[in-house]
Amino acid sequence: MTDTAWTIRTLKAALDESAAVRAGELGLRIVEGADPVLLVTLHQHGDLEAFVNVSEAQIAASVLLWPCDEQSDRAGFNEFLLKAQKLVPLSNFGIATVDGRDFYELFGELATNTPLHTIETELRALADNAIDAATELRAAFAA
Repeated sequence: MTDTAWTIRTLKAALDESAAVRAGELGLRIVEGADPVLLVTLHQHGDLEAFVNVSEAQIAASVLLWPCDEQSDRAGFNEFLLKAQKLVPLSNFGIATVDGRDFYELFGELATNTPLHTIETELRALADNAIDAATELRAAFAA
């Protein structure tokens, strides 16, 4: 653990200096708003975008998967996700509303004083899990 808690700006500054950013693995941009969010583009994961929020209590990272209204048998799929939850390590499924439309999302949380290398590792794990969910889990339920 680090001695001080991260903020969006200190986390971005630290990641800007990281080997992952220097190597072009990650792209970073702060999206301003009532609560600024760090948009992390994971280039080695097909330019997958993860949204990182830092509060006093935790760091939360999430990836939008696909619109809920595109899922056949939404109720059945939601039950499937709740049962499959244990199969996706370090990530949780949820539903986020973006511009009035519901999307399945995958998210994870960390302590605000988590070391930078662990945050990078967790972002990669979230990206891997999101790709797996978008291919294997969705396809398995549709079959």
